[in-house]
Amino acid sequence: MLTLEGDKVYLRALEPEDLDFIVEVENTEEFWEISATRVPYSRFLIKKYIQNSHRDIFDVKQLRLVICTMEDAPIGLIDIFDLEPKDRRAALGILIVNDENRGKGYGAQALSLVCDYCFTHLGLHQVYAGVTTDNLASIKLFENNNFEKVGIKKDWILVNGIFKDEILYQLINNVY
Repeated sequence: MLTLEGDKVYLRALEPEDLDFIVEVENTEEFWEISATRVPYSRFLIKKYIQNSHRDIFDVKQLRLVICTMEDAPIGLIDIFDLEPKDRRAALGILIVNDENRGKGYGAQALSLVCDYCFTHLGLHQVYAGVTTDNLASIKLFENNNFEKVGIKKDWILVNGIFKDEILYQLINNVY
């Protein structure tokens, strides 16, 4: 089992017991904007996804990890996706599910842990993320974790009939 641990949170692989948590997250319309989801997912499909989550990241080009407090409570998800092994880069996405767990440093530590994993274990040269310009918490999260704003994609995301701009952030690892 993959475990990456800090002093506030740890990251772990998906487990069958996460089914209800993942179903709730994937079917919460409020989160669809950040995940490009447009329709609900069935329990059956999510169960199959969890059953296949053991597959190698270099094969499936993605990895989803559960963010847990040190008390073993799942509070969010962090994804590595669009992995490009040849170019040694991948996209990141992070979600802390409930407001009461936001602003406590959980997301920052999870992001730091997953970046370290990407650079040291996956051998990536860079990770990147897209954040809508109105997502101030995520902008602060990525900027406080040394991600550099490298561009803005105009009218990139359509939400409720309104186009939103998306900021592109990169973190390039020059150590490895």
